[in-house]
Amino acid sequence: MRPSAVEELVAVSPFRNPQESLGVLDAETAALLLEGTADIAIVIDDQGVVSDIAFGSDDLSSEFGDDWIGQPWLATVLPESRANLEALLQEARDTTRPEPLMRWRQVAHPTERGTEIPIQYRAMRHGREGALIALGRNLQGMAALQQQLVDAQQALERDYWRFRQVETRYRLLFRMVSEAILIIDASTQRVVEANPAAGQVLGAAPTRIIGRPFPEGFDADGTQAINGLLAGVRAAGRADDVRARLHDSFQEFLVSASLLRQESLSFLLVRLSPLPTDATAAALPETKTRYLRALEKAPDCVVITDAEGRILSANGTFLNLAEIATEQQARGESLDRWLGRPGVDLNVLMANLRQHDTVRLFATTLRGEYGSITDVEISASAVHNGERPYFGFFIRDIGRRLGAEQPTSPEQPRWLDQLTERVGRVPLKELVRESTDTIERLCIEAALKLTSDNRASAAELLGLSRQSLYVKIDRYGLADQTHESDAAADKK
Repeated sequence: MRPSAVEELVAVSPFRNPQESLGVLDAETAALLLEGTADIAIVIDDQGVVSDIAFGSDDLSSEFGDDWIGQPWLATVLPESRANLEALLQEARDTTRPEPLMRWRQVAHPTERGTEIPIQYRAMRHGREGALIALGRNLQGMAALQQQLVDAQQALERDYWRFRQVETRYRLLFRMVSEAILIIDASTQRVVEANPAAGQVLGAAPTRIIGRPFPEGFDADGTQAINGLLAGVRAAGRADDVRARLHDSFQEFLVSASLLRQESLSFLLVRLSPLPTDATAAALPETKTRYLRALEKAPDCVVITDAEGRILSANGTFLNLAEIATEQQARGESLDRWLGRPGVDLNVLMANLRQHDTVRLFATTLRGEYGSITDVEISASAVHNGERPYFGFFIRDIGRRLGAEQPTSPEQPRWLDQLTERVGRVPLKELVRESTDTIERLCIEAALKLTSDNRASAAELLGLSRQSLYVKIDRYGLADQTHESDAAADKK
């Protein structure tokens, strides 16, 4: 253990003329001086055996007693401290080393009660040859302070982890609650935090709501009522609940708010509670209500997404094919998560919907959460609702129909027969090149047909760049076929 700066200064700054200032001290005076300046003073003979000992306090004397006299000094310390004590004895007996530069070393002594006491020693050579005097400082007070510091640090760690657990429970509850909850900055009236239910109500992911002004998305009367509610809560701490309706929905909400204070900041906790379903049903015509119930019970999957492809609602048939338990698990997720070709199918569908508003019989697969794969056909339509359009997807399971139609027409593999007839007359490399060209052309034709001759979507579906696809279309003469089909359609 390295001595402190004060200890080093004392060690290297001895008396300038001790013989004149102190004179010759007798044994009793020297003993009293050692007892008064050290917590423990030990005299060790040239064999390393304790020949005499003095304690500066009765408490320390009661801990050790007089059992040390006649014992090797190394036997009085714990095993892990013997190396330090041996180094101390070796330095003290080194006659080439000046005594003012002797280091302080810390050891630990066992007590009669089974505890241990840390002592810091410095040894000096005695008048007799080989004899040493060791002066010790009791470090129990420092050890107690260190233990208190460790205990305080552990208490802080426990409080920190307890706080983290509480915060985790709060986050989990905040996400799982079915009602829409938002935390609003009282000064700027912008959203600071929102749970997933609030994202579903406001038609956006919770992360996209954060930072936006509130209220937003409500009709004029609802916006005015919510602003009055928030102003009343800021002024008086509470206000009566108000009703508000989204401008593009028949759903009406009961809006309540309360004031939260955190240090010098103020926040508003806003809750949007949907009114009972019978009120919503009364607001809709009976024909519309029957229509919605029929879609919910339809044997085909019905999925409604926002403009980015995130699911807003889905019927029970889609939940069964996707192998998820509740609609809550699907809301806010991208439909691309369950389609067969991630990053491709949904992009093609969305591109066609933005261009043509409808897509019919788009063939792909639907993957369940537990690994099941179902062949499906997707038809979709776009609904333009101001600045917030949404898309409806109708997904049909065609697995059984594909199985029934497994036998194909004999005309389809005719090109294979033509290739095999040329075996032996044409080199293999040429046959392979011709078959590759044929397969490539068939794939491009299928992609163009699947995307309604949308070349950009077809290139994305095939994993090609647009320029590469245009080159291949010109190479196989497919551009002329596309123009002919468009002309025939125009004549009709």
